[in-house]
Amino acid sequence: MTETHATKSRPWAWIPTLYFAQGIPYVVVMTISVIMYKRLGISNADIALYTSWLYLPWVIKPLWSPLVDLFKTKRLWILVMQALIGAGLACVGLTLPLPDFFRYSLIVLWLLAFASATHDIAADGFYMLGLNQKEQTMFVGIRSTFYRIAMITGQGLLVIFAGYLESHTGFTPVNFEVTSVKGINNTYLLPEGAISFNSGSQREFVLASESVKVGLSKLPAATVDSLKTAAVLQNTGNGFYQSEAQALKQKSEPGWFDSYIKLPLEGFLKSNFAPEKKAPSKTAGNIGVMYLKLSKDPGKETVVTVQKESGDASIQVLEGQRLVFNSNNWDKPAVILVQLDQKLTYSTATTFQVRSGNIPLAWSITFFLLSALFIGISLYHKFVLPKPASDKSSLTEGYKNILGEFFRTFALFFKKERIGVILTFLLMYRFAEAQLVKLATPFLLDAREIGGLGLTTGELGFVYGTVGVIALTLGGILGGLFASKYGLKKVIWIFVLAIHLPDLNFVYLAYAQPDNFLIINSMIALEQFGYGFGFTAYMLFMIYVSQGEFKTAHYAICTGFMALGMMLPGMFSGWLQEIIGYQHFFVWVILSTIPGFLIVLFLKIDPEFGKKTE
Repeated sequence: MTETHATKSRPWAWIPTLYFAQGIPYVVVMTISVIMYKRLGISNADIALYTSWLYLPWVIKPLWSPLVDLFKTKRLWILVMQALIGAGLACVGLTLPLPDFFRYSLIVLWLLAFASATHDIAADGFYMLGLNQKEQTMFVGIRSTFYRIAMITGQGLLVIFAGYLESHTGFTPVNFEVTSVKGINNTYLLPEGAISFNSGSQREFVLASESVKVGLSKLPAATVDSLKTAAVLQNTGNGFYQSEAQALKQKSEPGWFDSYIKLPLEGFLKSNFAPEKKAPSKTAGNIGVMYLKLSKDPGKETVVTVQKESGDASIQVLEGQRLVFNSNNWDKPAVILVQLDQKLTYSTATTFQVRSGNIPLAWSITFFLLSALFIGISLYHKFVLPKPASDKSSLTEGYKNILGEFFRTFALFFKKERIGVILTFLLMYRFAEAQLVKLATPFLLDAREIGGLGLTTGELGFVYGTVGVIALTLGGILGGLFASKYGLKKVIWIFVLAIHLPDLNFVYLAYAQPDNFLIINSMIALEQFGYGFGFTAYMLFMIYVSQGEFKTAHYAICTGFMALGMMLPGMFSGWLQEIIGYQHFFVWVILSTIPGFLIVLFLKIDPEFGKKTE
């Protein structure tokens, strides 16, 4: 059935911006906040603890999703939430210069997360009201694409912008180049008195040299550990940062679950499926050393960072990435250690930049910019979002029966025909993929002697960050167009095969361990394309089962089960892989696709749903 006013909705005018707006606050809360707090000097323990709680609103959003259906229109909810998100982003920027910024900014981010989760509910519901079935099917790949563009924008462009502001609000930054070359092995640490600096430098930052050459020969792992320990002791001894005391963890007695289920199961799997033990690598990538000090007293505590400016990602900073200079240590040498990826075998170079700046100001400006963007999006949507006649309050007896309507929303969902099959599909369709996605990256990075492919960091970034993203996006777009032409029911088995069969690529990669980079890229591209293509069926099925009186709330409930279906298998996948190894683990992943095939046999889908009509 075609929704009223759908022909006037001009989907291309609002779907890209709506789902871009859906992705930005999520990546701000879940990813950018972690980077920001790290740059502002918050400890890893506090960052991990407090930012993890920010995910909660998206987990429990089905609990208040009926309110979006019961009160006002989805269009109004979208506009109000976008305005609130814009205001919340500005408030985060205002809190950062404050002495107790961590506490206040967390409170604002928590409220921002609730507004963003509510916006997701309204946006997904409005998508089903503002488009007819054919348009819903055709644009399902487009909405996913612009959501991913928001992820890339947040994790890439916004962080780059904040970094640019950081480097232009303090001392003049300086660069030094690290080059990997053959035939040298020059790693050592000098005593403080033996370090030579350019005393005539007029810059605030003074380096011992402008370049470091590091040999491609590997070092014993024990030597690398001792070098890092010595550098840490020197930096902490001079007050460049404080080392965090590691509390001893006393091992408690195993509980009932560990004693009778987990430990016996581990024993059975280890004795029957554990891979043959191989000797761990006794070598590590070579180390280069750089020394840094200031030419004058900064007068106040100054945070200095060392970050990659350009070049090969296979050369990384091992120690000295964040240093704090003050009146007591400005003229003392800080140690910066850089390390080559031990799998690196060719000559290459990386430029690192030493910079300081007003970090709170830089991030405040970034959040003010985001705030202006969101307020602008809200104003834009006020004029371009359609006004479908079906977008209205679902209250049937006025405000006196709100509680009854609230619970009726959940009751109607769980009273749907074949609800058991529906929930099983939502939980099991991606049962295999939920495990695969957690271990794919570690598998590509791990050394060959322990079953991995031994890619360098730079190679991994190309495989997944470029080839994989392109393939995933193409798969999503083509999946939506394919389903809109034939309808979901007619082609659902093609989607099922597309998402599951490419998992065999990882079985091949684990057993053959090819070193041909083109083959590896081809295998990953095919798997990512299949996932993007096959995931279309999942998105469309959620839309299909959400049809009815409370489609917004029911879609939100579906997304809750979707998150659960990814969370639970992912929780035990790493534990299982460590026991049985990569080869047996990827075979297990293939066996895990069986429930995804079987449940499709029991689905009941209208043959005309999503099908292009004449």
